[in-house]
Amino acid sequence: MPRSPYGRIEDELAKAFVVFEKEYMGRGPKEATCHVIGDLVLVRLNGVLTPAEQHLAKNPEGIDLVKKMRTNLIEGAKELVYTVVEDVTRRRVVAMHTDLSTQTGERIFVFTLDGPPQGCAP
Repeated sequence: MPRSPYGRIEDELAKAFVVFEKEYMGRGPKEATCHVIGDLVLVRLNGVLTPAEQHLAKNPEGIDLVKKMRTNLIEGAKELVYTVVEDVTRRRVVAMHTDLSTQTGERIFVFTLDGPPQGCAP
């Protein structure tokens, strides 16, 4: 498969998110991939749930608890997450959207930047 013109940035962001997850969340994902599409950055992390969170997610109350806890953790680290993306793309993050699937253990981040990453030809 041909590499995106943003391949280096995508690789750096995927690695940076693994480091962030390990250092801030206490556990890294099993897999991290990233795609840059113009001024959008999509980060997909697989295998982010701990065994305890997987156990909690077996009932509706546990699902709600895991989602709220993970949302609060990311909101508390929002500036750090923005810095990770901004340092690699050399663009300002305008917005961040994220969700977590307690069924698959997958977390998705979508970032809107103030323009395409600097130094990349489209």
